[in-house]
Amino acid sequence: MSETSRMPEGQTPEGQVLDAVQDNWVDTWAPAAARPYLRLSRADRPIGTWLLLLPCWWGVLLAAAADPAGLRWFDLWIVVGCALGAFLMRGAGCTWNDISDRKLDAQVARTKSRPLPSGQVTVTGALVWMAVQALVSLCILLTFNIAAIALGVLALLPVAIYPFAKRFTWWPQVFLGIAFNWGALLAWTAHSGSLSAAPVILYLAGIAWTLFYDTIYAHQDKEDDALIGIKSTARLFGDNSVWWLRLFMVASVSLMALAIIVALVPGTNVMVLTLALCGAWAFGWHMVWQLRRLNIDDWEVCKRIFQSNRDAGLIAALFLAAAAFL
Repeated sequence: MSETSRMPEGQTPEGQVLDAVQDNWVDTWAPAAARPYLRLSRADRPIGTWLLLLPCWWGVLLAAAADPAGLRWFDLWIVVGCALGAFLMRGAGCTWNDISDRKLDAQVARTKSRPLPSGQVTVTGALVWMAVQALVSLCILLTFNIAAIALGVLALLPVAIYPFAKRFTWWPQVFLGIAFNWGALLAWTAHSGSLSAAPVILYLAGIAWTLFYDTIYAHQDKEDDALIGIKSTARLFGDNSVWWLRLFMVASVSLMALAIIVALVPGTNVMVLTLALCGAWAFGWHMVWQLRRLNIDDWEVCKRIFQSNRDAGLIAALFLAAAAFL
């Protein structure tokens, strides 16, 4: 990697995290005492919240499109509740991740400015902050039906395992995908009261999507990861990464289209089915656009392409919303 493509080292002024969004609301508007904790929750980097939230929206919107009764007023709360829950549980998950990885983060240029390795927050303070976020999330979860609540509690297992996956497998992105796309199952169930084949297939589509975007993300740290022995698909695939990314893209789009067909073919009209399938098609074309611009040896490009997956997921959600309203 050339010097121009290397991640700059060190901590940014005033405790800001190195890869935070410029002029973000945490560093600009939040009270000074709250900033380290909000940084711990990645509130200064909202992309993770979007990537956790979007499968939730896919799930509830596809469930509504498949329901002969269509959208219900409670679905609006599912959409809002999942947004709040994604923000909180992503924050709790990131806090747990940073507690588990604090010694490793101190050895990586991109992560050494995070609140725990930089000394802005103590481990005890981080544990309390994690508990607060999880408890508020639980209050939101308890407004859903029993089946959705059970799924929400079960989701804690992959969240707890994920930070340790990069220590024992070259495929930690699979564990991230299992955790990050759980909302597709939960939100479908919050609408319908039970699971079926369609949300499970949609869940698998989300896991393939996570393998796509998080492999790109992992290329930012591959040199530091190699030095300290951290495993990732970026290191595993190396120069063959683009071939694997194409495979994950095809898998994600195909599985999303299959989930839509399984959900909608039994009882919907052709217009609804076509509109929903156009969402999967447009979702795929956005990933094609990403691959055409990707340079796995330039961390800035990897960062931008990774962040653009918010738009890819939103495209699919907007088409599913249009199908649910028909």
